[in-house]
Amino acid sequence: MALRLLFAVLGLLEAAFPKPLVDFWMNLATKDDDVELRPWVYTAARIEGVLILLYVLSGRRKADE
Repeated sequence: MALRLLFAVLGLLEAAFPKPLVDFWMNLATKDDDVELRPWVYTAARIEGVLILLYVLSGRRKADE
């Protein structure tokens, strides 16, 4: 249950605020600050956040049955 809640919060944050989340992970992943991401990366992150939320919500419905 706690893991599902954490996953839902991550999905919500990624759907609502993709730029800070992507920038945070890219700063951890790269040593050089000269990395420039393409604009579609943030859109893909937002879509991923929505898909995570849908997954969490669909799993909750199955658990209720």
